Amino acid sequence: MTAARRVLYSIPNLDTAGSGAAMLAVAAGLDRARHEPTVVVRERRGTGLEDAVEAAGIELVEATLTVPARPYHRLPVRVRRAGRAAPHGFDLWHSFHYLDDYTEPLVARSAGCRRWLFTKKNMAWDTRAWRLRRRFASGVAVQNPTMLDAFFPGFPKPIRVVPPGVDADHFAPGDGTAWRRRLGLGDDDVLVTNVAHLLPNKGQSDLVRALPDGAHLALAGRPLDEAYAAEVTRLAPARVHVLGPVDDVVGLLRASDLFAFASEQEACPVAVIEAMSTGLPVVVTDIAGTRHLVEDGVHGRRVGRDRLAEALGGLVVDPDARRRMGSAGRARVLAELTVEREVAAYQDLYDEVLAR
Repeated sequence: MTAARRVLYSIPNLDTAGSGAAMLAVAAGLDRARHEPTVVVRERRGTGLEDAVEAAGIELVEATLTVPARPYHRLPVRVRRAGRAAPHGFDLWHSFHYLDDYTEPLVARSAGCRRWLFTKKNMAWDTRAWRLRRRFASGVAVQNPTMLDAFFPGFPKPIRVVPPGVDADHFAPGDGTAWRRRLGLGDDDVLVTNVAHLLPNKGQSDLVRALPDGAHLALAGRPLDEAYAAEVTRLAPARVHVLGPVDDVVGLLRASDLFAFASEQEACPVAVIEAMSTGLPVVVTDIAGTRHLVEDGVHGRRVGRDRLAEALGGLVVDPDARRRMGSAGRARVLAELTVEREVAAYQDLYDEVLAR
């Protein structure tokens, strides 16, 4: 029997960002007979995700993952030093680093790992560093088909479209009575929910302006831009509930009638998939990250920002359409967007990279 190949997952830190949870879902879901995971971070911060990594039986280590690129003439020295201190003995190194750093694959090679791949998790591209990152990779996972066509045309190495998956058993329809009571909603009140950090590019102010008369809007997310959060709060009428960070996201989704997402750009918004998994129809902006998730008129509405009010208004007054679209979204997730399918796609990609 062939021994499991060792896979090192790298990420700057395991804080509350979605990247860490997504990486853990993949690492924890591996078939350990095929691939054995270890996680490396630049620094430990005592977070719950760090505890979750170790609870899953995955070794967690600290090491320098990247080095400054400049001055260039000293780069080889910095790479060799980091490579000596990095974890050794791995067959494959999978980076969940979200920036355009290209020194990590050099550190990986210096540490003796010649197969380095990365997951492309955002729509940024127009830098020389991204192109170097692509060149140094042994394989790539992208989160939507637009990335494949725009960033990797003719890419000669293994590449897959691997959208993030969700735990469909956890994000499932259920009783949201407690949250509706907490928000003071009656049985006939329609609740629109948005889950995203409060940042200008996430579009919460557009959702407040587009909210139909009589409907309620719940905004769940950490206020990472205090000035913008203050603006949203100032705009919000009494029917808008600015909740801050919410631990029980699934409970809030179960209490909701409709999910809205107005971001200017995303690679593949997990919050939208979680809402679909919970059986909610979704209204999303028409961006690269939603075109492969939401079929307009089937799973909800995918519209330009100038048509958010129209799309929300149509669904707020049509409970039959909400039920039909919510059921279609749940079925789509079960068929294509579970974490089990994500893990399977990654393991196939790993095997292809390792075979080359």
